[in-house]
Amino acid sequence: MSDLRIEAVQGDGMLEQWRYAHNVVVPPAAMSLEDARLRLGRYRLENAYLGDVLVGCSTVRPPVGEEAVATVIARVLPEFRRRGFGAAVYDSALGHARVLGAKAVETCVLAANEDGLRFARRRGFVEIERYVLDGERDEWVDLRLGRAGSGD
Repeated sequence: MSDLRIEAVQGDGMLEQWRYAHNVVVPPAAMSLEDARLRLGRYRLENAYLGDVLVGCSTVRPPVGEEAVATVIARVLPEFRRRGFGAAVYDSALGHARVLGAKAVETCVLAANEDGLRFARRRGFVEIERYVLDGERDEWVDLRLGRAGSGD
C-alpha cells in the first residue's frame, strides 16, 4: 500500500485512464472521452496508482446549495478491491471536498454494486434515495454521510 499514489487528472492520457476505471465500475454510465473532458472541467478527478498500475479513480463534485453538499465518488477496479485502496481513494477525495468547504457529503452508487454499497455504509453513509433515470433500467442509490461519519 505504500506504493499507492493518488494524482489529480491532467492531460488526455490520465483522463483516458480515469474514464477506463469509471466505465469498468459503472458500465451503465459509461462515457466517451469527450464526456470525461466535460467532467474534468467541472469536477476534481483523481486516479490512484499502485506503482504504475491504475487501481481506481475518484470524482469530487464541489459543494452546492445552502447546505454546501459535495458529492464524493470513489471507484476501485474489481481486481484491487478489499485491499484498502478504496479507503485511500475515498479519504483523498473526502479531504478535497472538505478543502472546498463541504459541510455535507453525498455519494451515488449503482444499486447492483453491492461492494460499493457496503463500502459506503461502512463509512457512515445512509441511504436517502433510490431511483431509475428516465428511459433507463438501472437503479441508483444516493447516500449521505451521517453525522457520526462526518468528522463533526
